[in-house]
Amino acid sequence: MRPTGPLGANRRAPLVFAATTAALLALGAAGCGPADPASGTRSDASAPASASAGVLAIRDPWVKAADKGMTAAFGTLVNDSDTDVTLTGATTEVSALELHEMTMKDGTMVMRQKQGGIVIRAKGTHVLEPGGDHLMLMDLRRPVRAGDEVTVTLTFADGRTQQFIAVAKPFTGAQESYAPGHGAPEPTTSGQPAPSGQPTTGPTP
Repeated sequence: MRPTGPLGANRRAPLVFAATTAALLALGAAGCGPADPASGTRSDASAPASASAGVLAIRDPWVKAADKGMTAAFGTLVNDSDTDVTLTGATTEVSALELHEMTMKDGTMVMRQKQGGIVIRAKGTHVLEPGGDHLMLMDLRRPVRAGDEVTVTLTFADGRTQQFIAVAKPFTGAQESYAPGHGAPEPTTSGQPAPSGQPTTGPTP
């Protein structure tokens, strides 16, 4: 007959204590060991910067509504970094795209491709606006009507890219029209061709 008094209880107590101690030691060893690579990244690991943060901030981006031919995209490029950023190109799904500037030539304001890209200085801004630097959409594949959203992809000198969306809106303030084909002369209201690549005044299309 097995003893049921205090002596039996005392014999079982060391066994329970030993089993509990072994379990705690095993658990502690697992917690101090190296993390399993398959279990995911460590919580204290540094994550790479998000691509969605962008190279620049683009304020108030918009594109001039147009049915055909050429139009342009505008906005303010903001460089919050400590180094200069050079914009070297851009693309869009609705047309080919070039970086353009307006400059004086022989006493006349002319439009031409921006050589060397657009430099946005460290902690600075660069405005893309009618009558100044702009992103020129060439030979539209479809109309860009007021309210349409146009996705533009920017390319920078260091190989980075960034997308932004410009909303189309009607604009007649500059009264500009551009020769189709970027170089082909366009008849003016007088019937004479305008100089190649030069904006002419008159009603917008």
